[in-house]
Parts: sequence; structure tokens; C-alpha cells
Amino acid sequence: MHLSMTLTRKMARKLALVGLAAAVVMGLVPPGLAQTQSTGLPLPRFVSLRAGEVNMRTGPGVQYPVEWVYRRRQLPMEVIAEYGTWRKVRDWQGTQGWIHQSMLTGKRTFVITSTVRNLRRKPDANSSTEARAEAGAVGEIRSCAKGEGWCQVEIGRYGGWLRRVDFWGVYQNEKIE
Repeated sequence: MHLSMTLTRKMARKLALVGLAAAVVMGLVPPGLAQTQSTGLPLPRFVSLRAGEVNMRTGPGVQYPVEWVYRRRQLPMEVIAEYGTWRKVRDWQGTQGWIHQSMLTGKRTFVITSTVRNLRRKPDANSSTEARAEAGAVGEIRSCAKGEGWCQVEIGRYGGWLRRVDFWGVYQNEKIE
């Protein structure tokens, strides 16, 4: 019985791998999902663009066409899948595509998502305003306490506090130090 169970498990593993490969080839499973954690880092996670010009492609490789060209260094992206040295990312407007890992950095940044927002001196809506940030402004996240509604940020030479709901680039209960 032990021998038949071992053979059955081995056959089941082989069949599962063959089935996954067939699904990828037939286009039923995107190639990025077939190999989702090549780095061992958590998915999804936030990163930012390393350069002032970055190509987003339709697939994980230079043979795929460029769909978008980003011209905004430090723009935040959310990594949602990995395939070798390629990362499937989503931008703050929901656009998805593939970017080579060399064009991404682990630096935590954010983008203001809607109307003008006030950078506060303290994490309090009644605190004085340090600066005003327009929609589309990109800055760096300095810290966010888990379970708190505010994050300490920096936009250019201005530092202060923003509510998590006022920008994109951090998860609801994420802690950043």
C-alpha cells in the first residue's frame, strides 16, 4: 500500500505540473501566475519606478510590445505577480503590465489620488497646514503606524502628515518604519 500511495502522489504531482503547463500554453493561466513568487517577497507589494523613463510591456519579456512609457521617477507601483526578472505591476489608475525588475526600487512612495490635500504639521485634521499637494503629486513615505489613519510623508522639501485615504501607495493596515 505504501508503494502505491507513493506512486499515486508522484503521478498526481506530475499531472498537476503538466496541467499547469498546458493551461499556460493555452492561455488559460497568465504566465506570471505560473511562477508567482520567484523572489520570495510578499505579493502584492508596493515599489516605485527607479528611472525617469520606464517601459511597461504587455508580457514578461522584451519580445512583448511596449504598452505604456512612464516618465515619472518614483511613481508608486503595486507588484501583483512575478515571472523570472519581470514584475507584473498595477499603477494608481489600475493599468497593468510588465516591467523589468531593474527599473523598480523598494523605495516607498505615494501619489495624491484626488483633489488638493493638506500636509499637516501633526497627525490631526485640526493641525496647521505645512503645504498643499495637488492630485498627481508624488512623494516619499517616511512612516505609517499599523492601524493608524495617518502617515508621515515628504513631498520635495515639505514634510508632514497625510491621511491614508488621501493617497495611493500603502495598504490599509500596513506598518512602514
